[in-house]
Parts: sequence; C-alpha cells; structure tokens
Amino acid sequence: MANAQVGAKRVARFREVMAEKGYDAVVLRHNPDLRWLTDSERTFDFEDAHTAFITSDELYLHTDSRYFGTFKDRLGNDTPWQIDMDNIGHAAWAAQHVAASRARVVAVEDTVELAFFDDLERELADRSVSALMPRMHGAIADLRIVKDPAEIELMRHAQTITDKAFLHMLDYIKPGLTEQQIRAELENYMLSHGADALSFDSIVASGPNGANPHAQPGERVVEKGDMIVMDYGAGYLDYHSDMTRTVVLGQPSEEQQHVYDVVRLANETCARAIHAGVLGSDIHNLAVKVISDAGYGEYFGHGLGHGVGVEIHERPFCNARYNKPLPAGSVVTDEPGIYLPGKFGIRLEDFGVVTEDSYDVFTQSTHDLMVIDC
Repeated sequence: MANAQVGAKRVARFREVMAEKGYDAVVLRHNPDLRWLTDSERTFDFEDAHTAFITSDELYLHTDSRYFGTFKDRLGNDTPWQIDMDNIGHAAWAAQHVAASRARVVAVEDTVELAFFDDLERELADRSVSALMPRMHGAIADLRIVKDPAEIELMRHAQTITDKAFLHMLDYIKPGLTEQQIRAELENYMLSHGADALSFDSIVASGPNGANPHAQPGERVVEKGDMIVMDYGAGYLDYHSDMTRTVVLGQPSEEQQHVYDVVRLANETCARAIHAGVLGSDIHNLAVKVISDAGYGEYFGHGLGHGVGVEIHERPFCNARYNKPLPAGSVVTDEPGIYLPGKFGIRLEDFGVVTEDSYDVFTQSTHDLMVIDC
C-alpha cells in the first residue's frame, strides 16, 4: 500500500511550486510524475490512461475500470485523492474541473500530447470557460531529483538483482549462442529472481555490434575473441537499476585490454570526483579528458551519465550541456565508453547516490575485465 505520509509530503512540495508560479490548478498526465505524487506502486504502465487535476486544496484523479480497483487498493480508504472512472474523455473531465473550480490559471504539464491540449481548449470553449493555460515544464521532474530514503532503498534492492544476474551470465555465456539468446536468459533470470519488471529493453551487443552504444540484440552468434556489451537493469516497485558490463570470450587482445583499462580509468576517476555541488558538465568533461588523453576522444560520443528513479533516464544529467550542480540525494549513472567501428565497443556503468562529499555506488559487480573461458 502507498505510504500516505510520503505522498502527502510530495504533494505539499508541489503545491509550494504552484503557489510560487501563481497556478490556481494543474493538469497532469505523465505517469512517472503521477506515480511519484501518489506513491501508488505497480499501478501505472505504458497507457496514458490517467489525468490528475490538482488545486491548492483538492486532489482529483480520473482513470478507468482497468486501474480503478488497483488505485483503491493501493491508496486505501483514507486517501486525499478523489478517484473516479466516469465514462468521459480526459479532456472533457479536466474541463469540468476547471469550470467547477473557477480556476483562472491552469498549468498543463508540457508532456501531454498536443491532441489532448487541443481537446482541452475546445472543451473549455464549449463551456464558455476562459482560463490561462501556461505550459509547465519539468516542475515535478525537478522535485524528483532528490530521492528520499525509501526510493534509494528500492534502487539498492533492484541493483542486487542486477548484480546477481551478471554472475549468472558469466556461467551461461559461451560461443555459439546468439545475442538474442543471451538477452532472453539475462531477462528471464532477473524476472525469476526478484525483479517485477525490466528497467528497459536489455542491450546485448557482441563483436562489432558493440561499437553501436544502443545496439539491439539480434541473431549474431557470439564467438571466441568477441567482446560482449551487456546494458540492462531490474525494475522493482517502479524504480530502476542500470548497469553495463563488458566481457570477453577467451583471452583479450592487447588492444581490447588496453581500451578496457582506459574505460575503467575514466569510470573510476569520475566516481572519485562526484559529490554534491559538482556540475554535471564538469564530471562529463572529466571523462572526456581521460579518454581523450589516451587517444580515444573521438570514440566517446554520449553523455557520461543520467539520473535514475521512477524513470530510467531522468534529471540530473552528466553531459556537456548540463551546467547545473548535482545535489546530495540525487542518483546518477557513471558510464563512459569507447566504441571502435568495425571492431568492438566497451562500456562500464555503475550507478549510485550523490552524497555531500562522495558518490555511494550501489553497483557491486567487479570492474575487472571478466574473461569467459572457451
């Protein structure tokens, strides 16, 4: 069941933002934000099936029969959320509440579909209701940056499953398997050992495919001499883990070992430099420097890291554009890589929580290059 006190604190923080910006009401549809505000676990999925209308003193939530019972079970009888599954479209439902509340400044989260926004404007016009509708950009995403202790523990737990999966895969992988077979085994292990979801579609990229950072696993058969990049994570009660490890089938070549050592140096150098107050861009640029100094700068093109929480990619970020400090309590990844076209790719990713003076890494899997005998 949702923790009512946690949800109440989050709503209170959001209402402070509403007051600062002069919003009479807010319309929300983004599932991760609704998950965070309600603390209703394992209720939201891929459907945009819910709309919330929030004022300074009321909380309304519109859903349908597929989710209504789950919301009631999760939130309990004492919830301040007024939940309905009325047979009415989401835009019409929101317009009814705008009219009833007589709100004049109604912020609409800018993650809503344009079609919904257009429908809302039309529904308000049909009711002869005039309201300013400013776009709200990232207000709740910013509140979500600093995690509370319960959120951190959920991600620590998810990572324990992810670490165990890595150990299992070291015994499973062998020449002759396809990338898709490796992926299936990896994901099945997590789901049968405590994960209630996958953080994202797992990446398993072998040999030259590994040079594409987000390669999708296919029918390529892994063979001796391949490096295999595995980027994956376990989901637990809507929170995520995120980890990448690169292994090698048989003894690595001198080049493979050297590139791996550079990536490892970048990862560990950045981990030592992460602490509250450091700019996300500075941490990214540190990884770029380590890799560039080794002569591989042109082969590292993505950001060093990103926030993790109810979304697998969320604020804050460690990339060249994020010139903001990382706050204590934020959870970020550290994932440098080098990708050599036509040869192989290597990425080494951990994630953990930023503290006042350090980086508390959740990931426990070794940084050594693991050699799979064959």
